[in-house]
Amino acid sequence: MPSEFQLIQQFFQREQAEQPAEGVLLGIGDDCALLQVPSGKQLAVSVDTLVADVHFPADADPGLIAERALRTNLSDLAAMGADPLWFTLALTLPAANEDWLRRFSRGLFACAREFGIALVGGDTTSGPLSITIQVMGATQPQQTLRRDGANIGDFIVVTNFVGDGAAALAAIQNTHKFNVEHAAYLQQRFYRPTPRLSESTLIRAIASSALDISDGLVADLQHICDASDLGAVIYVEDLPLSPALQSLNDVTQARQWALSGGDDYELCFSIAPENMPELAMLIAQGKLHATVIGEMIAGGKVVCELNGEPYTMARTGYQHF
Repeated sequence: MPSEFQLIQQFFQREQAEQPAEGVLLGIGDDCALLQVPSGKQLAVSVDTLVADVHFPADADPGLIAERALRTNLSDLAAMGADPLWFTLALTLPAANEDWLRRFSRGLFACAREFGIALVGGDTTSGPLSITIQVMGATQPQQTLRRDGANIGDFIVVTNFVGDGAAALAAIQNTHKFNVEHAAYLQQRFYRPTPRLSESTLIRAIASSALDISDGLVADLQHICDASDLGAVIYVEDLPLSPALQSLNDVTQARQWALSGGDDYELCFSIAPENMPELAMLIAQGKLHATVIGEMIAGGKVVCELNGEPYTMARTGYQHF
């Protein structure tokens, strides 16, 4: 059986060595990586763990598992308005399966090249399958997107569509039926969610607060409310639903997924009224796909309205425990 160091060299160190990255003074192979943060920038760091049969099916394609793991972590950088730099990987494996590792590393590095981020270190160990990735990025000091900058009267905006993540899981688990085209679309949304890095670059100078939607729109927007000491109202009729969700003969289920399903990895951000013309121009020019879905209000909670009437959900979002 290959040793830990042989596995690292064969599937991770060798390929990364062929892709030298800016700011990496010393990468994989030593006790620590040595990294040089770009001059005048701040370092944004985030870490997440994905567990088999909790965050992804254990028997899924290893390349897709790798892509999902890295893409969902990159979404945290997008939420902060950060440009990707480096990442580390801690991989816990039930067995040293070389075919699995080969396919996993192929998907991992394809994704890393797509988004311009370099692997600089990590660890492998034996145990139930889990993947921990730490991402690092650079932010402009005056343009970091945070959760605590919203103000009363700010509009609430989301990028692209919401609800696809939960719908994708329902399709994978075969609890809801979609046609072939929509099922393929949802499969991509689950395993290859797009971290909204280019979108965050466009909004980081005009948004007052932001985060990514991982646990559900209502649950995540509540974090902005808590940090900004405000409330929020979501206008349910304005939620942007993909053609896949619109194809359902169950608008209540589609809205439930959009509000509380999570796993969308879209940006949710607030923006002051005076910055709306700039946002509208970005949308009109086709540079940004985004929808106004509500506004920040006094109070401390997220509430939902449908055509001016209170709207009640079955649940608000994903619970980690």
